[in-house]
Amino acid sequence: MIKTFNKAQKIGEIATIFPKATEIFMAYEIDFCCGGDRALEVVIKEQNIHEEELLGRLNDAYAAFDKLASESRDWRMASSAELIDFIVNKHHTFMREELPTTEKLLNKILRVHYVENGEILSRLHKLFNNLKSEIEEHLIKEEEILFPLIKKYEKNPTDETKEDIFRVMNETENEHDKAGDILKEMRKITDGYQVPELGCSSFERTYEKLKAIESDLFHHIHLENNILFETLK
Repeated sequence: MIKTFNKAQKIGEIATIFPKATEIFMAYEIDFCCGGDRALEVVIKEQNIHEEELLGRLNDAYAAFDKLASESRDWRMASSAELIDFIVNKHHTFMREELPTTEKLLNKILRVHYVENGEILSRLHKLFNNLKSEIEEHLIKEEEILFPLIKKYEKNPTDETKEDIFRVMNETENEHDKAGDILKEMRKITDGYQVPELGCSSFERTYEKLKAIESDLFHHIHLENNILFETLK
């Protein structure tokens, strides 16, 4: 097997070169968005991950990716405007559809399963409401302030516009970190979204939606932190 990736590379770099690597990172609970600037070996040590197994999966998947890669978009080659439109149309739309639905489901299982799972569900309910509030404001800030500034800069680059971009960009990166921390806590208290023995179908559906929100947000943040924002630095 030809070695493509190694432990000295940054997580965000690997995810940028090979987008499908994010699926493997998710399986190992490796933060590739907010923690994308860390070397892979640091995470391997911190989380006690089997190094050869992880690198083997990454490199085997990359070797089998040639055909699929030709059909996938390399966002490093796209304009900022194209990537922004993709983020808004795919990831922002997803959140606006899924957050309200998931909120209703979470309220339902909190009410139905409060007696046997009240402690965990109460904490999860509070964390999700915080996450929902953070994301909703974040999407508006991106669409109304940050993204128009980046598109403006792409058409007419000036120092003044770039300063404005960095000011807002720093705020959004901090918001990414906050959202990432909430997601990690949600996953922790639910033991990786393991449905309790007495959990009903609504319980299962709620946890599936929370996992989907986590995955989508990680990909969303990855596109911004590791690709869109990097082109401006």
